[in-house]
Amino acid sequence: MKRYQEFAHIMQQQLEEALKQEDIIEQCAQKIANTVMNDGIVHVFGCGHSQMFGEELCFRTGGLVPINAIMIPHYNIYPKARYSQLMERTEGFAATVLDSTYTTPNDTMIIISISGRNPAGIEMAMAAKNKGMCVIGATGLNYSNNVTSRHSSGKLLKDVVDIVLDTCSVKGDAVLEDPRITEKFCSTSTVVTMTVLIGIIAEAIQIMADHNFDPPIWVSGNLDRGDSVNNAYLKKYKGKIEII
Repeated sequence: MKRYQEFAHIMQQQLEEALKQEDIIEQCAQKIANTVMNDGIVHVFGCGHSQMFGEELCFRTGGLVPINAIMIPHYNIYPKARYSQLMERTEGFAATVLDSTYTTPNDTMIIISISGRNPAGIEMAMAAKNKGMCVIGATGLNYSNNVTSRHSSGKLLKDVVDIVLDTCSVKGDAVLEDPRITEKFCSTSTVVTMTVLIGIIAEAIQIMADHNFDPPIWVSGNLDRGDSVNNAYLKKYKGKIEII
């Protein structure tokens, strides 16, 4: 088997395992649907490469409008990935980020941290719960259960959220091996987690339709009618969704 085929096979196995969490996935979808139907916002937070989940779910063609990606330079791999790594290990900052973000108790917070050990995600979860939000944590339980917390509380992300969504990632995330190579290589968490999260959004949209609620959905700006549809959303959610 070619290595790219092996990687795809392992990724598909992890995805199939993650999708077996039907009760958890439906809980997440119901919370998101309730949030949108009650005029709330779904916030998405991650550090480093985990910021891409917010980027994908927010302001995305076919995606829900009231999704806010909490993305600030301090947690971004640009301009230096090392800065992001240092900041996600730093306590006392994430809560102030949330304080500067528009929130209501009707909102839902999604936090992605595959290891679940770093203070930024743990602190953000605690701060969101203090504001009355439901907090969903996407984390690799096999990974998280085999590392120690870097937060002063000694807790991991899975210990402080309302709903734990297992990304089914292995410890260290990388999955391929070669006896000639010291380290494992190629990580699966991005593909698996992104697929599950988009699937949850799909389920949430279906729940809204089942309640005769027409969900706000971004339309491609490259369609002739896209700008007219989206401009109404831009006006309605200005100040609530940070990147618009």
